[in-house]
Amino acid sequence: MTYIVNEKCIKCKLMDCMEVCPVDCFYEGENMLVIKPDECIDCGVCEPECPVDAIEPDTNEEANKWIEMNKKYSEIWPNITKKRVNDVPADQEKWRNVKNKLKYLSEKPGKGD
Repeated sequence: MTYIVNEKCIKCKLMDCMEVCPVDCFYEGENMLVIKPDECIDCGVCEPECPVDAIEPDTNEEANKWIEMNKKYSEIWPNITKKRVNDVPADQEKWRNVKNKLKYLSEKPGKGD
């Protein structure tokens, strides 16, 4: 088992989750974070830290489509280990309850550390 980040993170990218990760397996896109499945140690400490419930175990039925996305983008986006408060999207609150956000995913990499 591993944990993945789903579409609830898109345009929210609050970064609370990656700050507690003991193995630094989070990678940053322009408007979303992902977890590198091969690096995740399944500890689960990140899941309760996400205010938008964007992190879930890959054993959840709906997580299947996000496993490959997390794998793909963790290979091309930079690693992130430090929360940057100034980089949290200013309008993230309006995006928290938006459904079907995949169409808003930016494939551009974030800044990383």
